[in-house]
Formats: sequence, structure tokens, C-alpha cells
Amino acid sequence: MPLSLAPELLDAILSLKHVDRAGWKRVGIGAPESVAAHAAGMGLLALALCPPELDRDRVLALCLLHDLPEAVVGDITPHDGVSAQDKADRERAAAARIFATRADLWGRWEDYEKDRSPEAHFVHQLDKLDMALQALRYAAERGADTTEFVASARARLTDPRLIAVLDAAQGA
Repeated sequence: MPLSLAPELLDAILSLKHVDRAGWKRVGIGAPESVAAHAAGMGLLALALCPPELDRDRVLALCLLHDLPEAVVGDITPHDGVSAQDKADRERAAAARIFATRADLWGRWEDYEKDRSPEAHFVHQLDKLDMALQALRYAAERGADTTEFVASARARLTDPRLIAVLDAAQGA
């Protein structure tokens, strides 16, 4: 059986590489990471940090899929004046189009969105950790003030193992 991709899915995969992370642009970081680079970073963190009680393959899939609708709607941040519900509705509509022919991928994306499984919860935590680690890197390499990103991530991290990773990165 030949391999194939629906055009909407292929377009989203390729487009995500060119969607800049909007929060970094907002604070003046030129040539910031793309949303795809963020997803890849989360995947690499998952390889290194996924606890043995979780399904690592599922965690990796959730890392790669979680922001794919941003290829259609863009990286909407809390500073964009879009309500959380409107953002969720836009992303859900985009995901429905992207995953129209792939119920398996839709199901994984929904798992992440609804935080239904231990793997989804862990990936939500990795999302925050990756943001904080990237913020520390931008601060060190570019002199950017990224304290708001580190503080936001720290406030939302609940997994003590991931908090310890952030503490170590901060030299605490």
C-alpha cells in the first residue's frame, strides 16, 4: 500500500516550520524559534525526561502534534486580545481540517487539548519547561529580558522532576 498524506496535513506540517513563536517576537527577539522548532525541542526533552510509567511513543506524538493547528491560525498569545475560548475554537476548527482523514492523529490531538491522559498532562508540563529553558537561553545569548516567560512557566509547573530540571538550568 503506498504512503500518502492529505494535502491539509502535509501543508500544516510544512507550514509550521515558518510560524514564528509570537511571544519571543513580542519582546523583541529577532529570528525566534519556529513553532516546529518548539515542538521538536519538546520531543527531545521527552526522549530525555519521559518517566518510565508513561508511554513514551504517545508522549512524543503529542509533543509533535500539540501545536500543529497553529500552522493555520498562527501562534496566538494571551497578549493578542483573543479570548481563550476563541483561540480554542479557532484551533479546534483548524485541527478538524488538518486531521480530517486521520482519526488517530485527531484523537491524540484531542487527548492533549483536553488533558485526558497522564501523557497529555506530562506534555503540557514539557510545553512550559521548554518555554522556560528557551527563555533562559535567549537571556544568556541575546541579553533579552525573558523573566516573564520563566516566571509564567515556573508558576504552571507541578511535576517536581521538571521543576528540578528548571532549577538546575537556572543554577539554583
